[in-house]
Amino acid sequence: MGNADIITAHYAANDRGDLDGMLESFAADVRWTEAAGFPYAGTYIGPDAVTAHVFARIQEEWDDYTVTIDEVIDGGDVVVGIGTYSGTYRSTGRFFAARVAHVWRLAHGKVVAFEQFTDTELVNRALRD
Repeated sequence: MGNADIITAHYAANDRGDLDGMLESFAADVRWTEAAGFPYAGTYIGPDAVTAHVFARIQEEWDDYTVTIDEVIDGGDVVVGIGTYSGTYRSTGRFFAARVAHVWRLAHGKVVAFEQFTDTELVNRALRD
């Protein structure tokens, strides 16, 4: 399985709501970076930290939070996913949609790093009353 296939499988697991499938390709010391200004901004090390600080919070705080990936670009050890985030923030009832780019770095068939790029202002507007 090539690196782009590994990332495509991650997105497919996300679409199914399959957390184990999403984490399957992560290295034990994966370095996951959410964009500055994003509600979950920061860098988290390891699958457990990513789950606690990103995936679990999204599940708890959003309704119908969706990552729709339109294109996966295979750059070998670097794979880029381009798409759209959308969802409704539960505490405000506000919907948002924002374009996103994910930069994935892989080594030996495992995700070793992830970095997110998105328009954080569009996301943060949903958080405000």
